[in-house]
Amino acid sequence: MTAKFKAVFGNKKPVIAMVHFGAMPGAPLYDAKAGIEGIIAGARKDLAALQAAGVDAVMFGNENDRPYEFKVDAASTATMAYAIGALRSEIKVPFGVNVLWDPMSTMALAAATGASFVREIMTGTYASDMGPWTPDAGAALRYRDRLGRNDVAVLFNVCAEFAYSLDQRSLPDRARSAVFSSIPDAILVSGAITGEAAAMSDLESVKKVMPDVPVLANTGVKHATVGDVLRVADGVIVGSSLKVDGNTWNAVDPDRAAEFMRIVRQVRKG
Repeated sequence: MTAKFKAVFGNKKPVIAMVHFGAMPGAPLYDAKAGIEGIIAGARKDLAALQAAGVDAVMFGNENDRPYEFKVDAASTATMAYAIGALRSEIKVPFGVNVLWDPMSTMALAAATGASFVREIMTGTYASDMGPWTPDAGAALRYRDRLGRNDVAVLFNVCAEFAYSLDQRSLPDRARSAVFSSIPDAILVSGAITGEAAAMSDLESVKKVMPDVPVLANTGVKHATVGDVLRVADGVIVGSSLKVDGNTWNAVDPDRAAEFMRIVRQVRKG
């Protein structure tokens, strides 16, 4: 286990729950009538429900800023920082940030808000819904350090959603290479899109080649599968399964979140 990952999450296999902000100003789905205070109110309700359920950490993201961008409008990053600042005194667990799909903005947001970790696509070359995708881990990590946040743990997603890898190497080889060349603090394995499960065979094959690096399931973990996932993975990131009707775009359902964590606690005891 990497030192930064352990510093944030301890020795447990963490459940990192998503706080999905409403669409930011300038995004097509932005609710101008509700405004920024509406964004904060929705996030506050979700945050309270997740913390009451006993999740180990939360991550703030702009999933509603569809269509996604590689260079995010400054208004999105600024609004996310403002909203997290408004909620800061209510956050009782470690928190992270993810500005889709912009590693530089994600690092800036982490520095501005005091986030403990970030998630992003940092390596690889992809054909995606947003066009050709070539992230630059070197630039993002150097930017993090220039901002004085070398302590931020970086969670690398090595199989991007909404995209097809143009790299012909196997997923385990891509993950192993990312660890060697880009020093992530954890590797994330995803399904094809938000809410779709990563294949257990992918989790198993990546974990097999990297027994000493945290490997987390990044998408699609459900109540019925979290036990099996945690027997292989070193943690999970979960959003959709904790929402009303299991729908990504709905609010967090307190009962679904509580039941998910009840199952997790049983798995940990076993």
